[in-house]
Parts: sequence; structure tokens; C-alpha cells
Amino acid sequence: MTIERLGTIFPADNLAVAIDLLTAVFGTAATFVDNDRWAQFDIGPTRVSLAGTDREGDTPSLAAKVTDLDATLARLRAAGFAAADPVTGPHERRTSVRPSLESPWAIVLYEPTPAVTPSPR
Repeated sequence: MTIERLGTIFPADNLAVAIDLLTAVFGTAATFVDNDRWAQFDIGPTRVSLAGTDREGDTPSLAAKVTDLDATLARLRAAGFAAADPVTGPHERRTSVRPSLESPWAIVLYEPTPAVTPSPR
């Protein structure tokens, strides 16, 4: 497994307001916004993400982009961690794991899914 990028994910009940706040703090616009689902800011090598409606809970998380989600998941489970089965979103496959059930934070591991190219008509 190779980690390609690390970042943070913060839950946002009102994504538009959260985007406005980070835009004001960072002095730059979001690099990616997907309606009310998701937004991200790439500041140098750091990615700060906001999870709107596309989130499984209200837990702040470390985000790790990996090259092989299935291999990473197998390794975590072999080490005794209870990682959730992957879910597929419109841009990625992802799973989450916590150090314990009581932990106030999680790690979201994800790998991008290939872009879907429309078939010629």
C-alpha cells in the first residue's frame, strides 16, 4: 500500500457557509465543490475537505488516499481493526476505521474510481 495524499475531513451541516468561512480564512476559493455533498481546498501540499451530505457521521477524520484500498483493508483487518466494508461514491471507493468504537476521530481510506467516459452515439 502506498499513501498518495493525506488531508483532513470536517463534517459540515451547512456546506455553503463552511465553504464561505474557509474561503475567508484561506483567502482562496475551494478547488473542488460537488453540490451539497463535498468541498475541498488544496493549500500547498495540504488538503482540507468538508463533508456535507456525503458523510456517514459527524466524526472529524484523517483522509488517506491509497493506491490499493482492498489490500489496505485486508491488512487492517488482519491487524485486528474493524474496518467498514467499502462504499462507492461518484468519485471514489472508501472505507473508514477507528482506533476504537469510542474514538472521537476516524481514518477514511479512499481510492479514486476511474472517470466514466460517455460512450459514443
